[in-house]
Amino acid sequence: MDMDRDKITHEKFMEVALEEAGRAFEENEVPIGAVAVKGSEIIAREHNRTIQLNDPTAHAEILLLRKTALIIGNYRLSGVTVYVTVEPCPMCAGALIQGRIDQLVFGAPDQKGGGVVSKFSILEPGKLNHDISILSGILDENCREIMKSFFNNRR
Repeated sequence: MDMDRDKITHEKFMEVALEEAGRAFEENEVPIGAVAVKGSEIIAREHNRTIQLNDPTAHAEILLLRKTALIIGNYRLSGVTVYVTVEPCPMCAGALIQGRIDQLVFGAPDQKGGGVVSKFSILEPGKLNHDISILSGILDENCREIMKSFFNNRR
């Protein structure tokens, strides 16, 4: 029973991340969205804005960590779960470690540049000074589809 409730909760927050990915899509940015949650409350939400901000580090996760830290008033984000539509890149995986988040939940893997499980294993338990619980595959198909649509439209 609890597993079903947890799955529904994870899907609910991933749907919010997908809304953010949709905003990125509309802004002609790579459609990745992210949400920070503490307890059952959404603290912040963001999407990729590298083109808009002319900033190669303006990935959804980086912008989300910055906003969440400002809202919480601490750069240590213990108790925070980050939901992101696509597996974080190495830069973002490193930033999640620096933020000391508790859990990462992502939708689709990134076979070409994933920093968590697909290409690199930056968040592998015991590898660095902080361990992050990882859950993947939440609304995987939805997360893949928005990326596929975006890149098909660009070709």
